[in-house]
Amino acid sequence: MKIEGTYDVPVPRKKVWDAFLSPAQLKKAIPGCEKLEALGNDEFKATLKIGVAAVKGTFEGRVKLSDKKPPESYRLAAEGSGGPGFVKADTLITLTEIDGGTRVSYSADVQVGGLIAGVGQRMLGGVSKMMAEQFFGKMSDLLKA
Repeated sequence: MKIEGTYDVPVPRKKVWDAFLSPAQLKKAIPGCEKLEALGNDEFKATLKIGVAAVKGTFEGRVKLSDKKPPESYRLAAEGSGGPGFVKADTLITLTEIDGGTRVSYSADVQVGGLIAGVGQRMLGGVSKMMAEQFFGKMSDLLKA
């Protein structure tokens, strides 16, 4: 499943870059994130509580950042598993300067398996898009504060 989108944040690109690489900021912005610990070498361990339709559960996983080109782009690889199944995502995040702030673009290839995959592609796509909107909205609020 492919998920893409853009979000405009009314703050300078350097500030957005720093926030997107800060475990403390990310933990506050990621929907359902209960724990996010830095493991070193741009790798993190995460615990998220997520529900899609009637399928709810806790996912344990890892996030690794690579191909960093400050303050323009980086790749985020995430994988997690839990009671509802597994999720794997490979996302390219690009930051572009725009008038009045920064445009964040993301393009993700997502794979899901287990119970959560039974929810259906259309619903998963909608939920993924909604979670991305929540994340960017919260991150934008944190950056403006």
